[in-house]
Amino acid sequence: MSSDEPPQIRTDLDTTPSGHVARITIDRPERLNVLNTALILQLTDSLRRLSADDDLRCVVLRGAGEKAFIGGADINEMAELDADSAPGFISQLHAACSAIRELPVPAIASIRGYCLGAGLEIAVSCDLRVSSDDAIFGMPEVKVGIPSVIEAALLPRLIGPGKARQLVYTGESISAAEAGRCGLVDRVVAATDLNVATLEWVQAISAAGPAAIRLQKRLTRQWDTAPLQDAIRAGIQTFADAYETDEPQRLMQGFLDRPRRNSD
Repeated sequence: MSSDEPPQIRTDLDTTPSGHVARITIDRPERLNVLNTALILQLTDSLRRLSADDDLRCVVLRGAGEKAFIGGADINEMAELDADSAPGFISQLHAACSAIRELPVPAIASIRGYCLGAGLEIAVSCDLRVSSDDAIFGMPEVKVGIPSVIEAALLPRLIGPGKARQLVYTGESISAAEAGRCGLVDRVVAATDLNVATLEWVQAISAAGPAAIRLQKRLTRQWDTAPLQDAIRAGIQTFADAYETDEPQRLMQGFLDRPRRNSD
């Protein structure tokens, strides 16, 4: 994006033999891709539109440029909030995070550079996170007088309550290596390999049964909140739901019909 263009959310839809792959780019690199209200609303709208695409297979979220995934929420805008306007602003950000989690297909956060505050909440709302080894993660809100809220509540489930409290109480940042060790990100690669690593996940998801992936996404969302026995019962029903199409028979038969190696 050139400096005279307004910040925007860019959505690119790639058509592949197996369906659509969407790439959403937060395009405000001159401000580290920080999110203001206009960008938050654009992001939410883009995600909800994608959710209606029956051919959608996967969504990748990334930031423009090399310095940041998302550097946080726009502090200039937050500095103007008061007790009356603050709930509306933060509820809009929650709606964007919720729209990611409610996608019917997996969402991948492809992270380079700063991933802070609202940016980390967007990232943890995704199903998978891959980061470059130069990425920086943190929840610095307490340093500017506000608590970490909304999807920060996902952090204890990902990294444990102790590590989550470390991030939100101290406001200190951690490296990509530490984020990988504590489970905040699923894979850390060299910056030059980030696009390739992201593509590997996209290709693996696209190669799987499309109905199975959507059922799996629906079930993993239930795993997030359901008690264990309810989650297991939901899994039994989801297993049955898979057989409402011919996808299991087709893919299993293809597996059975594959050329076999001669063991001699």
